[in-house]
Order: sequence, then structure tokens, then C-alpha cells
Amino acid sequence: MGKRILSAIILLLLFIPVILIGGNIFNLVIYIFSLCAFYEFIGVKDSKKEVPLFIKMIGYVALSCLVFSNQNSNAVFLIDYRVLTGILILFLIPTVLYHNKAIYSVNDAFYMIGSVLFLGISFSLMILIRRVSLIFTVYLFLISIFSDTYAYITGSYIGKHKLLEPISPDKTLEGMIGGILFGVFVPVMFFTINSDINVFLLIFVTLFLCILGIFGDLCFSAIKRYFGKKDFSSIILGHGGVLDRFDSIIFIVLGFMFFINIMGG
Repeated sequence: MGKRILSAIILLLLFIPVILIGGNIFNLVIYIFSLCAFYEFIGVKDSKKEVPLFIKMIGYVALSCLVFSNQNSNAVFLIDYRVLTGILILFLIPTVLYHNKAIYSVNDAFYMIGSVLFLGISFSLMILIRRVSLIFTVYLFLISIFSDTYAYITGSYIGKHKLLEPISPDKTLEGMIGGILFGVFVPVMFFTINSDINVFLLIFVTLFLCILGIFGDLCFSAIKRYFGKKDFSSIILGHGGVLDRFDSIIFIVLGFMFFINIMGG
């Protein structure tokens, strides 16, 4: 636990200034995280069936295009369909060119398409949300950080009842409750101080996003269990990989799109 806490403190000390500064510095850091996340998705896939190098290169290029596809636009919901159709074509045509399902099949193509779209849209939205509002960005990260942290602390000390043992053996019902309490209370207090939004609406939205983040964590745990992995990688000391840390914030950011307009965006 000591290494985990120390590593978390160092990450926060490095990442907080990046969030506050924003701009190209924030964009670059988020882009690097997206590349690491994609690397981890490919890594777990390689553990069962190695993806051809050429397809991996296509993936990195496609992800980069998607993350930055609408960075010159002020419209948060804008999607460049040229990028989306390009991604579909680039991954599906090689299934014919390789014509060997042992090397690269339709299933592999759709795994790559799903990975690029899922990560590309999520990390692109992080950049766009920061451009719209620093308050929104801090608020969303507070939900993720406090729900994750206090779920871990509460579960470690008083956790007795397993939440979903086949998917995540260490998570407990008590941990989830502790995570929800702090994952709602702290972000609500922060947003209330910086906005005049209706408190009851804010509590509802925050509770929804907090629970969604927990399900996001469980979804990524299910992916790891499917591929027989404990962590996505060992990039972050004591925490595993980027996806092990970004599992909840990815779902929180996606869920926030339902509420961004009523939250003042």
C-alpha cells in the first residue's frame, strides 16, 4: 500500500499543474496517455493472438487522428465522419489482404476498431472539456479520484461483502459505498463553490457519474479477466497501467456528455 500511495501522490503533484495550465501542455499529456492506453489494449490482445505490426501502426495513426480530429472546432459534439469512415476502411480491408484468419480476422478488425473509437473519443472529449471549462475538468477528475481512493480505503479496512468476485475479487460492497459517499460529497462541494447550479440537480448528476465510474472500473476489470491479466501493464508503480488508473474517468467523461449543457457548458 505504501508504494501505491506514494506513486499516487507523485502522479497528482505532476498532473495537477498540467490540468491548471491547460492548453497545448494538457493536450499533449492527454494524447500521450491515449497512446499508452492503446498500447495496453493491444498488449492484452497480443497475449492471446498477436496483432500484425502493420495493423498496430494503422491503429496509432487512426487514434491520433481521432483524438485531434476536432481540436480546431468550438463544438464539443462535432464528429468528423471522414475520420470515422477512414478508421472502418483501414481496419477492414486488411482482413481481405491478409486472407488468413490465423493472422488477422474480422474479429481482430472489430477489436481494433472498437479500441480506437472507444479510446479516441474518450481522450478527445477530455481535451475538449478542458477547453470548455477548467471547473468541469477538475470536477470530473475529483469524482474519479475520490471514488477510487475511498473505495480502496474503505474496502481495505472494513470490506467484507464481495461486490462482483468473478470480475474483481478485491472489490467489496462496503468499498463501493465509501467510494460513492466521498465521490459525490467532495465534487459537489467543489462545484457548488464555483457555480450557482441547482444543488439537487448537481447531486443527481454527480451520483450518476460516480456510479458510472464504478461500472467503468468493473468493465475494464472484466476485460482483464477475459485476457487473464491482473493489470493492463506495469507503467505506473503500484497501480498497473494507464487504463488501470483511467478506467473510471473514461466512463465519467463519456457520461458527462449527457449533462454538459444543463451544467452550464
